Amino acid sequence: MEARYSFGGDEHIFVEVDEAMSLDAFFKSLSITTAVRESQIKGVTEICPANASFQIKYDPDVIKPADLLAELKRLESEAEHSDSTIDTRIIEVPVFYEDPWTHETLMRFRERHQDPTSTDIAYTARINGYASNAEFIQAHSGAPWFVSMVGFVAGLPFLYQMVERAKQIESPKYLRPRTDTPKLTVGHGGCFGAIYSVRGAGGYQMFGITPMPIYDPRQETPYLRDFMALFRPGDIVKYKPIDRAAYDTAIEQVANHQFTPTMRDTRFALDEFKADPGAYTKKLEGLLHGA
Repeated sequence: MEARYSFGGDEHIFVEVDEAMSLDAFFKSLSITTAVRESQIKGVTEICPANASFQIKYDPDVIKPADLLAELKRLESEAEHSDSTIDTRIIEVPVFYEDPWTHETLMRFRERHQDPTSTDIAYTARINGYASNAEFIQAHSGAPWFVSMVGFVAGLPFLYQMVERAKQIESPKYLRPRTDTPKLTVGHGGCFGAIYSVRGAGGYQMFGITPMPIYDPRQETPYLRDFMALFRPGDIVKYKPIDRAAYDTAIEQVANHQFTPTMRDTRFALDEFKADPGAYTKKLEGLLHGA
């Protein structure tokens, strides 16, 4: 799909890269927004990348809308021929699946769910063809996830599963949103995963909870002192199932400022991933623990 441009009032240009989410669409969006940032176009005041689109805020007193539009289209043309390789990080996120806190919450809101007699994991496992909750958890944590955008609320990552399209987990959001979701809930809606950075309303299916802070506006968490939000577009997340004892240990380490997430710098090549997703993601996972 050729990118579609539209104006949002007098200060924004919205660019839809594709109607459907895909890693190809994400890489094109990331390539263009990176180019905009590096070009330091006078008058551009904000760059907001999303899953398969992005929005540019500008000062019309500094740059004419038509001039900015022409520059964006030039950068799009260059992005079509750019190398689909990025320098990024792979980050391990521990998850206590089927924890008591998200379970208590999901039970309070069963009347808003597609299947009030089930749990979120059991429902999602069934509609995706998994024989048990354990089998579903293995599928959910067995392959990495790509951070396609960060936002909606501060620090919240949207994640796209790095498997063949036919194997991607899909699950609808609640019929009506909840008024409560525990902080650090690992959720899923449509084809996207998410980690709730703060407590609040939400409609994604709830699978578990992580003890690992991902957003700290006070920047007291050691690994968040440089910037209050952990994730950035392009990061790769690998979930690690943990039990209650490991969760409690991690919570204690967080409270004592001793928790350090496992993360490694890496280079991700889209073409290599598409050629053999399974082998490529195994190689990425090996980086986490020196394999």
